[in-house]
Amino acid sequence: MDKLIHSFSYGLFFWMVIVLVVIIFLLGKFAWKPIVDALDEREKGIASALEAAEKAKLEMARLTNENEQLLKEARAERDVILKEAKELKDKIVAEAKTQAQAEGAKLIAQAKIEINEQKNKALAEVKSQVSSLSLDIARKVLNKEFEDQGKQEALVADLLNDVKLN
Repeated sequence: MDKLIHSFSYGLFFWMVIVLVVIIFLLGKFAWKPIVDALDEREKGIASALEAAEKAKLEMARLTNENEQLLKEARAERDVILKEAKELKDKIVAEAKTQAQAEGAKLIAQAKIEINEQKNKALAEVKSQVSSLSLDIARKVLNKEFEDQGKQEALVADLLNDVKLN
């Protein structure tokens, strides 16, 4: 360092200062403005990107809130639909039970009527058979009784006595 201080040259120093000033002038004229403009542009780009990111973040928050609200509404609507479906099912089941009971009662009443008709038919048939059998028996008994001519005349005379003449 001592050597540099002792060998100091004012001419060299002068030319170095002139070259430095020319370089600063040239850089200021041709390079400094484009570099500063590029830095400003970059700064603006970063600022707009940050602003866009913030807007996107706010939009995402808004959409998330909307989605949550829509989910709540959908759940509420689903619950209402399920409740209505259950009520409708209960109503249909109750109507079906009532209708089945009415049909059952109607079928039972028809069955009772049919049973009574069948019973009356059977009784009539039994009565008919009994009367037919009774007549057959009576005919056979009378035939047996009236084989004898004397018994026939006695019966006729007996019947005539019972008949009252006016």
